[in-house]
Amino acid sequence: MPYPARVNPHLERARAHSKAWAYGMDMVDVPQRGTVIWNEHDLDSHDYALLCAYTHPDAGADELDLITDWYVWVFYFDDHFLERYKRTGDIDSARTHLDRIELFMPAEGEITATPENPVERGLADLWHRTIPHRSAAWRRRFVESTKALLEESLWELANINEGRLANPIEYVEMRRKVGGAPWSANLVEHSVHAEVPDEIAASRPMEVLRDCFADSVHLRNDLFSYQREVQDEGELSNGVLVFEKFLGLTTQEAADAVNDLITSRLHQFEHTALTEVPALFDEHGVDPAARAATFAYVKGLQDWQSGGHEWHLRSSRYMNEGAVDSRPQAARILSSVLATAPQRMRAYRHTPFHEVRVERPAVEPPFPVRLNPHLDRCRRRNVDWARTTGLLDGVVWDERKLRAADLPLCAAGIHPDAPAERLDVTSDWLTWSTYADDHFQETFGATRDLAAAKAWRARLALFMADGPRPAPLNPLETALADLWPRTEDRGAVRRAVESMTGSWLWRLVNLAQNRIPDPIDHVEMRRRTFGAELSMVLTSPHRARPAIEHLAADYGGLLNDLYSYRKEIRFEGELTNSVLVVRNFLGCSEERAFAVVTDLAEARLAEFRHAADESAGHLRHWLAGVAHWHENAGRYTGTELGYHPWSGGPTGIGTSSLRISSLLPATPV
Repeated sequence: MPYPARVNPHLERARAHSKAWAYGMDMVDVPQRGTVIWNEHDLDSHDYALLCAYTHPDAGADELDLITDWYVWVFYFDDHFLERYKRTGDIDSARTHLDRIELFMPAEGEITATPENPVERGLADLWHRTIPHRSAAWRRRFVESTKALLEESLWELANINEGRLANPIEYVEMRRKVGGAPWSANLVEHSVHAEVPDEIAASRPMEVLRDCFADSVHLRNDLFSYQREVQDEGELSNGVLVFEKFLGLTTQEAADAVNDLITSRLHQFEHTALTEVPALFDEHGVDPAARAATFAYVKGLQDWQSGGHEWHLRSSRYMNEGAVDSRPQAARILSSVLATAPQRMRAYRHTPFHEVRVERPAVEPPFPVRLNPHLDRCRRRNVDWARTTGLLDGVVWDERKLRAADLPLCAAGIHPDAPAERLDVTSDWLTWSTYADDHFQETFGATRDLAAAKAWRARLALFMADGPRPAPLNPLETALADLWPRTEDRGAVRRAVESMTGSWLWRLVNLAQNRIPDPIDHVEMRRRTFGAELSMVLTSPHRARPAIEHLAADYGGLLNDLYSYRKEIRFEGELTNSVLVVRNFLGCSEERAFAVVTDLAEARLAEFRHAADESAGHLRHWLAGVAHWHENAGRYTGTELGYHPWSGGPTGIGTSSLRISSLLPATPV
């Protein structure tokens, strides 16, 4: 915890106000269907005013009163939901309850429904006191985060009813919603009177800041609430329990691992705020006032972290006996920084191109594989197309490398019912994107030239734009210019390509800094670096729910990391591989990291089987085809690892800096 905690001077006023407000909303000593949710002692000992005074130290008196009321309401909702629905397992009544709550938070217009219980009554009052003072963009974000906070309680209830424990990736994703930290982040904007500009609110750096904030808040809460939730409530949604069961750890070892993950997320928060946000301002031309507002918001998130930690040390709601540290804050912060420094430095100390001794496991396709009957024809035509467009340039690829990659095999598996022409387009896109990946690694992986990489990416965007396009300057642009007129659903394809190539810039920055990424950031970016969205868009005009697509993409990306580990680590010096990320985070052997990544892939697949319905049939083909391709193509086999067309054979390690000039455009960009 590297930030100092400060207490708002209006604490006592907020205590008195929030207590009177809770009584006025019938939250205290008023039975709900025969059950008293809170008595006065409960409310006093939880001390939500202290939480808000710590987490919003600079808020004015009226703002602190309002924010404290919001937190009284959200904790009351949580305890009310526990007593009425979690303990009884009544998921139908829970859904009806949540449907009614939505009536009291319209983004526009007046509330027309009549409150029937303290949850609805409190929300109606708070909505009237908050929403009129904020912009339409903020209201939209706040409505979304409030709905997510409420609705995802059903996920927790369903897991309890099924006795189902989430896997770590699923847990972190869902905890962000049900845990409420994104909702808290919206209230930080409100309390500091500084809204994040709408043009950057959905950007990667701002999303990473919110996610790091959310994960740190929720995982810290899991440490303090483990005893209450797991032993008293029978809760399964606790990060310590998830780590304990998934990784086969003791409770204390799992708690230590969760604590390390909190540290990693705070390091990621700092890294993003210092290195990515300033560049984001420049990219979007954000004016000085909006920059100041954004940094005020970032500081507000820091205050929430430190203040939330102090409150957890003191609230009777949690396991914290003897936890208060009596040392001065400066000493505590210094101790925290020193204690976590080895973990911070470990991410930058990796030695690239090291020997790989572990063997990957064979993987069976998760669903039956059907190969498109036009595969043989597609293979022949794909070689001709690659030769005609110049992809077989003898620098990045030659015909041997193309045939070993066998992208038509992947296309035939993920798109089994496509007519011949559509299969050709899918195959050519997979070929183009794989060549582009290798081209990017060869060209920029050696030079670490981020400015040139951005210019390279901007050039590609010109060939996917409406209207006239420039003349191609290299094989990659020539192939893209040929592909684009043959492509259906161009808007979705363009977004997928730009997402994929944009994520490669993130990968390049990590290479330049010799930084192994934070595990959660890696998983979420791996969906993009792998190009999962592009291949999914090509195979079906129908999209599944984002959560279902994420499950499939995670399985594909984790599987790819298992197969490509030797290629990327030994021959390319890559840092964004799940096996390496897990090995660095857990401080474990390659064998153990391989086992953990394999288990994660299987867990995401099991979750897909559990959650996907009939509308996700195209994703079953996608999963089967991707797995079949990895096992049967030659791209990751021993004879092809490290092979370069211009060397005539395997090159050993670290040779990607050779012949870079032949990969760049003939004229300046």
